[in-house]
Amino acid sequence: MEYHRSVLLNETIDALKIDPDGIYVDCTLGGAGHSFEISRRLSERGRLIGIDQDADAIKEARKKLIDARCQIDLVQKNFSDLQEILSELRINKIHGLLFDLGISSHQIDTPERGFSYIHNAPLDMRMNQSQKFSAADVLNTYTESELTRIFFEYGEERWSKRIAKFICEMRRDKIFQTTFDLVDIICRAIPKDVRRKDPHGSEKRIFQAVRIEVNSELKILEASIESAIDFLNSSGRICVISFHSLEDRIVKHTLKNFSMEKKIKLIGKFIAPSSEEIQENPRSKSAKLRIAEKI
Repeated sequence: MEYHRSVLLNETIDALKIDPDGIYVDCTLGGAGHSFEISRRLSERGRLIGIDQDADAIKEARKKLIDARCQIDLVQKNFSDLQEILSELRINKIHGLLFDLGISSHQIDTPERGFSYIHNAPLDMRMNQSQKFSAADVLNTYTESELTRIFFEYGEERWSKRIAKFICEMRRDKIFQTTFDLVDIICRAIPKDVRRKDPHGSEKRIFQAVRIEVNSELKILEASIESAIDFLNSSGRICVISFHSLEDRIVKHTLKNFSMEKKIKLIGKFIAPSSEEIQENPRSKSAKLRIAEKI
């Protein structure tokens, strides 16, 4: 099985305008698809830093990049630690940087990680498996109002309040342990006619919301983009690929604000996958690539 199929691969590599002797950071290494293509364009003097909080991703990337001729640094940390990572590597400026947000295909397709509503698995959803806080903690300890808030804010789920109420009622008799425990309560909370019109829609939205909460995905995004821009050389490029409206809204507004401060200039509006890519990889359908250049 392919570890992870990189979305908007050629478009992103082209947008980075790679200098063979430059320093590039892949903040979301995943299966190293983007990193592999960056490394192919770098000379022996070039340098690639790959960051991912998932130990599986680091292990896979190490194998994929073994023959790279450029200097390689792979770091198992969250991209919110970018400033600390680059300081430790004694890097002051970089030529380009990439964020490929969201969840990797490998994480979705590994049932025991608990990211998918299709497989019965422990309620985990941790991208960093050394982290203690998991999806089970969210479902078993959050108040009804807290659950309602994250389902509505992070899942944009119209039945958030009802689902949260059903969860808290179920908790009186048993704790939530598996993904199917969560699927079952969502099915009970959503009226049948609504489910017929939008099969699995609520499951997708609630699982997304819980995953975002477990991994603090949106809370760290704006500050991480700001830190990345600070490290860019003049004319250095930042590329950000988002997959849902919540992420994209933050990316769009953050880049727009920095462009108004004359720190960066926006390169075009955004790039979406081609119809051919969507056909080959349906998960790419909602992706948007936004590009900016340091002034």
